[in-house]
Amino acid sequence: MIVRLLLLLGAVLGLQSEAQAKDPRTAFVHLFEWNWDDIAKECAVIGPMGYAAVQVSPPQESVPGNAWWTRYQPIGYEIVGRSGDRKQFAEMVQECRKHNVDIYVDAVINHMAAGPRNYPAVPYVWNDFHDCFEPIDYGDRGKIQFCDLEGLNDLKTESEYVRDRIANYLNDLVSLGVRGFRIDAAKHIPASDIAAIIDRLPKDIYIFQEVIGAFGEPVSEFEYVGNGDVTEFKYGNVLGSHFKGQSQLKYLRDLRNWQGWLDSSDAIVFTDNHDTQRDRPFSVMSFKDDGARYFIANVFMLAYPYGYPKVMSSFAFEDKDQGRPESGVHSGAECFDGQWICEHRWQGIAAMVKFRNVTSGAFSLDNWWDNGANQIAFSRGDLGFVAINGGSFGMSQRLQTGMPEGTYCNVLSGQRSDFSCSGDRVVVDPSGFADIVLSSTNALAIHRDSKLQSSTEN
Repeated sequence: MIVRLLLLLGAVLGLQSEAQAKDPRTAFVHLFEWNWDDIAKECAVIGPMGYAAVQVSPPQESVPGNAWWTRYQPIGYEIVGRSGDRKQFAEMVQECRKHNVDIYVDAVINHMAAGPRNYPAVPYVWNDFHDCFEPIDYGDRGKIQFCDLEGLNDLKTESEYVRDRIANYLNDLVSLGVRGFRIDAAKHIPASDIAAIIDRLPKDIYIFQEVIGAFGEPVSEFEYVGNGDVTEFKYGNVLGSHFKGQSQLKYLRDLRNWQGWLDSSDAIVFTDNHDTQRDRPFSVMSFKDDGARYFIANVFMLAYPYGYPKVMSSFAFEDKDQGRPESGVHSGAECFDGQWICEHRWQGIAAMVKFRNVTSGAFSLDNWWDNGANQIAFSRGDLGFVAINGGSFGMSQRLQTGMPEGTYCNVLSGQRSDFSCSGDRVVVDPSGFADIVLSSTNALAIHRDSKLQSSTEN
């Protein structure tokens, strides 16, 4: 959408530091259930990696309990909860800005917590809510948008009073430096109501809306694109089916042109999110799958020119209601300790965030190749090239990379310094061809900034 494009343009024009403004930041991360102090420290890590923003969990006061979903049952709009208090939240936002990382808040504005319809902290009383208590019939627009969602009290968002209360909450967060919002359960709020609330916010605030589109339902994700970006849930399902081996990777070539999908400029895409990794484990890829397959699915997402990608950063769980570990990543625990998965820090995923940033000037799909099955490769103009072997046997091909002549570091296997690479090298000849060799369930990526200097260039 327009706000996202303006933010990317701002980066190019130098609103960030000169070194970091060379390439716009084109992917963000969901640090699910992290506390504010830990996010503040993590921004010093992810800022240099090139992430544009962090999606944070709902910061408002909510019902007590350890389950992750208690955060989605508000009882007021005060910034206080298990991630920290208002002061810690504000300090986190400002610290992240030092590292050119924006904060997107998960905004729960469709409903309040289950229970008596009296929330004195806002205040809301019984007549600020709809009075439909029956189970939602997803074939009926009225029931989707005016009935309680799983027993949660459905706010009367057509009310000017309710709109003002919600806008006051969001503007309070903006005053602390928040740059964007994910509108939770947006499908259950008429698009016109969301528009009326957004109109009360500054015009440069980034908005994306959680809308789970489903064929044949009366509420469509396309209704919401006028308000901001929209989640494209079909994307994760399709990557799941293809990378789990239910369909061949060659069919992903024209994914961005498939009928019934959001335009790329309107779409938020992800392999998995906090809901789907719990509710759709057989449909989507997640860290619980074969790690190598989940990895190459993320490589595809971050290389393929479609949408605004969100990287999931998870904690380990056995029970889908299970809450976060007791200690945070920077407060007693650490990434990769068996509790915090930290996918966003995986060498290959972090490297692909940079790949996407570097190739943003060539948002096109070029030099596609496949073997008729699960080995694929493509370039992003002359700025980057990726090859993915989702097959069960090795890959050895001479392929057109579209890249200028030179020796490049495969950023998925190592890091580049001026004259050396700690991983595999890829030699591109004067015609743009290179010999690509990959083991099964593996990937390779090179880009403009992974080219090694020759001694004559020094």
